Amino acid sequence: MKKPTPLPTRQQIQEFIHQAQGHVDKREIALAFNLKGEDRIHLKLLLKELEMDGAIDKGRSRSYSRPGAMPEVSVIEITGSDTDGDLIARPLAWEEQGSPPRIVLAPMRSNDIVVGVGDRVLARLRHLRNDLYEGSIIRLVGERKARVLGVYEPMPDGSGRIHPTNRREKADYQVPKGEDGGAEKDDLVLADLLPGRVYGLRQAAVKERLGKMGEPKSVSLIAIHTHGIPNEFPDDALAQAQKSGPAPLENREDLRSVPLITIDGADARDFDDAVWAQADTDPANAGGWWCMVAIADVSWYVRPDDALDKEAFKRGNSVYFPDRVVPMLPEELSNGWCSLKPDEDRPCLAVKFRIDKNGGLLEHRFLRGLMRSAMRLTYERVQIARDGLPDQDIAPLMDSVIAPLYGAWASLFIARSNRGALELDLPERKVVLSPEGQVLGISPRQRLDSHRLIEDFMIQANVCAAMELEKLHQPCMYRVHDTPSLEKLEGLRDFLKSLEMNLPQGQTPKPAQFNAILAKVKGGEHEVLVNEVILRSQAQAVYAPENLGHFGLGLARYAHFTSPIRRYADLLVHRALVTGLKAGAGGLPADAVTTFPDQGVHISMTERRAATAEREAVDRYVTAYLSSRVGATFAARISGVARFGLFVTLTETGADGLIPASALPDDSYFHDETQHALVGKRTRRSFQLGATIEVTLREANGLTGSMMFSLSSTSPKTSQGKSASSAASARHRPSYRAFAKKKSSRKPGRRS
Repeated sequence: MKKPTPLPTRQQIQEFIHQAQGHVDKREIALAFNLKGEDRIHLKLLLKELEMDGAIDKGRSRSYSRPGAMPEVSVIEITGSDTDGDLIARPLAWEEQGSPPRIVLAPMRSNDIVVGVGDRVLARLRHLRNDLYEGSIIRLVGERKARVLGVYEPMPDGSGRIHPTNRREKADYQVPKGEDGGAEKDDLVLADLLPGRVYGLRQAAVKERLGKMGEPKSVSLIAIHTHGIPNEFPDDALAQAQKSGPAPLENREDLRSVPLITIDGADARDFDDAVWAQADTDPANAGGWWCMVAIADVSWYVRPDDALDKEAFKRGNSVYFPDRVVPMLPEELSNGWCSLKPDEDRPCLAVKFRIDKNGGLLEHRFLRGLMRSAMRLTYERVQIARDGLPDQDIAPLMDSVIAPLYGAWASLFIARSNRGALELDLPERKVVLSPEGQVLGISPRQRLDSHRLIEDFMIQANVCAAMELEKLHQPCMYRVHDTPSLEKLEGLRDFLKSLEMNLPQGQTPKPAQFNAILAKVKGGEHEVLVNEVILRSQAQAVYAPENLGHFGLGLARYAHFTSPIRRYADLLVHRALVTGLKAGAGGLPADAVTTFPDQGVHISMTERRAATAEREAVDRYVTAYLSSRVGATFAARISGVARFGLFVTLTETGADGLIPASALPDDSYFHDETQHALVGKRTRRSFQLGATIEVTLREANGLTGSMMFSLSSTSPKTSQGKSASSAASARHRPSYRAFAKKKSSRKPGRRS
């Protein structure tokens, strides 16, 4: 009699699925274990148990895979290259916990489609090990984006090399003979990818020379071209802007007698908001105020689907670099007819609102008007005047203009405090340039009461805009800031417990609860750390026609209304108000309701693009500034923790860089995600987010804007050999053994 085949255990089935390349179906599993007849019922039950326990994932067509496994065919985005020139990618959509897997694209043949960093492709994926996949390109998805931006270096044989500026690209590009486009040594060039490879390097042909690397303008040029930011206006948009002229009074309200003033940065050239306040004389509202916020009427000049509108939507917003601005609108408008210059008539869209002594909104009214700014002021001048030293131009306005503004702001500030807006305190840095564009220094950006005054006036105007559009039943492009996700809140709770602080369970916290925690640590050793971790727990703000409120500001409704010169979202809000108020030309098109969702996605993307480009430009300026100080020691704090190392921020300049985990002393380190720390397996030495340390600058790469540091030999240690800068006390540090046990008890294959 034939001996029956032994039934597989749960562990055997789980291991088979985890080791399989991609997904396997029940038939393949049954064949592997020689299961027939009633044994397949046993297999079905085991598979169901494993799925319910999270040990395996069930895909389409009743196929199974290890948890978090990538589909066999998936859309991926190319993000960089390794030192061999092979392309690295990541999933375009990743909804699992933890970091996405790393995908290495198989070397392409000469007849393959030519793709590069930034392109999205459909690829067939093969699981290699752990979180590593190999991808074979099937086809390009969407428009091709990849171009090479880098510095050209000629070779003796007549060919050339391009050293890429993107820090994620680890290999150079080969430029064949005759494909240099006339480029010379150290030229900053744009190049198109070519098929084939030479000496393992991918090939490219120079198409455009942008200038010399090291010139002052090269830093912002790199950021502009790396992120595909449009920086040249088409001829039809420029022609339309040049034909613009003054707006007639006609049906507008005449506001030219109202002493509205603009308050902006000293280097600002476009003034799109003006403010005014006056004490309310109604005895029933003692201590209350009448206020007005007037905004440049961009909707009068930029109409739906005209040349200016198409280009403004494409850009989404203005982008601000230390040496230049890439504006959303041509200068004829942004610095001309849409700029609220003093003593010049300008069309505006304004909101007049009335508040009580505690900042509560009593009433508001929107109007389309014609105004004349009484004065252009800066934050610094206003603050100096408020502190008792007004200059001769401001002195006559102190009682009639400046004092009422501060009085109204005091009431608005009470309302802000009462609703518990999130008050994170994280320093910003400012690059100071010479007239020639050379970096003179890096300084902290000032945060004055005059800044807060304008901010709170603008917030109130934005709230009024959202309320008005809801009342008028018009579509609204809300500024949405959702509540933190449950996953991030749980991680934050675990972290705060280690510092003996508590975030209540079972409810969505309010900003005021975060503020209470921030107040508790203010001035203490954990202040920066807690600010950083709370910031990281927050959702990202976006633009959308569905109202989810603004969690950070503690507001039920909020829409950007106050900067239509530099944000397309605000222009959409202006058009909706014009339509709803029946205030004349320049309103929304008839199909606005259907287009708002896609427009919200697009302008949210352009905002993120601008923020990334601005940050990278500052990084490059700072790197250039510190390049002469390689080998010097700096005070720093740990601003990020990852498996591969520590991100550090210098106290003096706010410069950022990396200490690789391999450069940390005398141990191997594991990443404790709950504690935001790297912890030594043997020594128990802990490097935690927010900790203060001393670092030595080892490398400053001006090409990529990246800096590499090591822990300074003078960094203080305690008698136990642990860093004195470690942010958490020893009793709160988990042991590696406990951490490993915690990891193994999780659902197999899932990351924390």
